[in-house]
Amino acid sequence: MSAAPMQVRRRKVFYIPGYDPFPARRYRELYRTEGAKQAEISGYGLHVEAAAGDGPYGWHASGLIDDTRVTADFEVLLWSDIVRGSMSNSIPATYWQLIRTSWIYIASGTLRRLAVLPKGPLAAALYPIGVLILQLFAALLIAHLVGWVFGTLFTGVVLWAFGDGALLRWGASVLYWAPFFVIAVLVLRWFKSQDRRIYAYYLMHDFAFSAGHNGASPPALQTRMDAFRAQIAASLRADYDEILVVGHSSGAHLAVSILADILRETPDRPARPALSFLTLGHVVPMVSFLPDAWQLRADLQFLSERDDIVWVDVTAQGDGCAFALCDPVGVSGVATRDKQWPLVFSAQFSRTLSDARWKELRRKYFRLHFQYLCAFDRPLDYDYFQITAGPLTLGTRYANRAPSPSRIDVAVSKYTSVAP
Repeated sequence: MSAAPMQVRRRKVFYIPGYDPFPARRYRELYRTEGAKQAEISGYGLHVEAAAGDGPYGWHASGLIDDTRVTADFEVLLWSDIVRGSMSNSIPATYWQLIRTSWIYIASGTLRRLAVLPKGPLAAALYPIGVLILQLFAALLIAHLVGWVFGTLFTGVVLWAFGDGALLRWGASVLYWAPFFVIAVLVLRWFKSQDRRIYAYYLMHDFAFSAGHNGASPPALQTRMDAFRAQIAASLRADYDEILVVGHSSGAHLAVSILADILRETPDRPARPALSFLTLGHVVPMVSFLPDAWQLRADLQFLSERDDIVWVDVTAQGDGCAFALCDPVGVSGVATRDKQWPLVFSAQFSRTLSDARWKELRRKYFRLHFQYLCAFDRPLDYDYFQITAGPLTLGTRYANRAPSPSRIDVAVSKYTSVAP
């Protein structure tokens, strides 16, 4: 796997976030603050400023790396409104999602196949199920105790005043069940209000969204992906040296399908600008292993065979929310003899972060899922800021990079069809 050496002076970067309800400015601020740290650590120049105008959200970066000045235009391809819409379910609807999503993964055999891969993402999928069930039991138990106290007090008063009778039985029942339902609802609402720290509802909505159409793209998301495809395709006709598409987390499998469609539509695309694809912390098997994900599997297979793209996949075993070192094409069972991509290697958090920094972050699982976009205080060959604002194309930078020997590229998925 190699690419012709190519220098970059102007680059366009499209960033596709994962299942994230937050506004795009979060990513600009993350790039600005973490880029400044990395530039100071690594000894290069990096300047970031907001993009002007009312167009798509983005920013500009100017890098001075290896004595070469590079400008990069960033654009965030937003689908956070779709994410927020999918997270607006009521508490009963969320529990229905729990039942339906669990059934989809268990009945299809997908859960058993996912268990063969690194356990982090599976644990992340089971976590909201376990926590929501525990919350329900806790709410019912508290409601039962409150109802029992009310019913017991009423029974004592009525026995003292009137003796046994129909009034006693009726009143005790009312004073048990009335507070029971009220308290259960209040406790569940309190748990939901704490989800900014617990993430049970957030993760449940995430996995329910992935499984909602058995692996097929929801119509609203497909429409948005079509718009993304048009934006990226237009940039391929502009005066850039490299178009770099970055797919993070769930954004990785969205980007796979978007780029596959672009290359199908333009089979004889000029060599310039170079088209590069970087996937970070992917969770592709959560979707590609599902029965109706045949289109995603076809896109994975198609993209893996192309000469006119460079695809690099970076994960890390310290990221408990990603399928670390899992070749998304190989484990999905669609690798062919003509497979070239992706180049799979590890960001090696335990080596690229200092002992003190690693100790600080190693239990912060959601923070580590974003570490690919952040600074490393002991960087090796992965540097997000040099990739996005440096003078080398992705293909040139990693032309001689060997894949990680511990990568997993054997077929694991039960479903490997690439057509309906």
